[in-house]
Amino acid sequence: MADEPAFLADRDLLARLVAFDTAAPKDTREIAQFLCEYLDRPGIRCERNPSPQGDQDNLVFTTGPEVDPASRAGLTLCGHVDVVPADEPEWLSDPFVLTETEDALVGRGAADMKGFVALAVNALAEAGRRRLRRPLALVLTYDEEVGTLGARSFIATWPADQPLPRRTVVGEPTSMAAVRLHKGFTGLHIVVPGRCAHSGYPHLGKNAIEPAARAVTALADLRRELEREPCPNAEFFPSVPHVAFNIGRIRGGVAENVVPDRCEIDVAFRPLPGMDSAPIAERARAAVAMAVGGEHVFEVVHEAPPMFLDADSDLYVDLCRILGQTETVSASYATDAGWLQQGGFDCLLWGPGTIEVAHRPNESMPKEEFRRAREILGRVVENFCGPTG
Repeated sequence: MADEPAFLADRDLLARLVAFDTAAPKDTREIAQFLCEYLDRPGIRCERNPSPQGDQDNLVFTTGPEVDPASRAGLTLCGHVDVVPADEPEWLSDPFVLTETEDALVGRGAADMKGFVALAVNALAEAGRRRLRRPLALVLTYDEEVGTLGARSFIATWPADQPLPRRTVVGEPTSMAAVRLHKGFTGLHIVVPGRCAHSGYPHLGKNAIEPAARAVTALADLRRELEREPCPNAEFFPSVPHVAFNIGRIRGGVAENVVPDRCEIDVAFRPLPGMDSAPIAERARAAVAMAVGGEHVFEVVHEAPPMFLDADSDLYVDLCRILGQTETVSASYATDAGWLQQGGFDCLLWGPGTIEVAHRPNESMPKEEFRRAREILGRVVENFCGPTG
């Protein structure tokens, strides 16, 4: 092994991570290589978990004793290394250069979620120097922003004979609140075919937009039905206590004097914890089929399950105690935690920064929150992997 790399301060490590343009679905192997080299230290083990295409890698770092397959004690930290694109003209600085203001660190991914990743990486590097009583793991995924693809692949392919600690902190920007429930996300893609012709001779063509419009109306009716239906755990989502259903995009036709030969519709819905997305997707499929009345394509293109963690989870109880949190906090977005939960991990969301600045120009991380998060993360690691010597 080469000489052990120097430790970077949390802020400097975040600057290095922000400098990698990992806007999904770009290749993230360059940042993965940097992280593998940075964590190439005594006591830390690294495994690459490649994507099905072999062009991306989930990373799994572990330190401390081997995981007991029966108890799966210890702690897993999880983050994603991809970000959303930073093409907005409203950026006041280079989005891939970490910039400081008086109170914040600004850059793409500062909040979502390279800030947490920097803290988790340094926490693991520090833990690798010490004698842990229970194991600590760090899972870093790719392509979370385009459908939690890395986490889904990880759950499907990670060897069963290499268990990781069950208790898991997924470092989404929650403004430092411990979040034990979030909604899922399912994306649908519908294609209605037609036949192209000059609009002066419509009998020679077949208009694809007209049946697609009927499908949109049918889907809007389904949306209204879902808004009236009771859902499990609705009390934890008071602002939207039902399945959120959105017709997000329609594309069809090339000009007003051409009969359109194709129309595409993109739809997404968000089931609550305790709900299965398949019956809702099937209702959408039936509504489209009835409205179109002919040939069409209906695909489920993205899926991320909801997340639910019991309120008596020792990880949740411990973190709430540290935070002084007494209320249940939920999230209406989907994360890697949904798939990790499907794979037997007990997940909660927690991290510095707010989702309100994520996916927006001038994304930022409050300096004080970043500092405090490192202290809290250290206490959680100590509680579930220590005491250390």
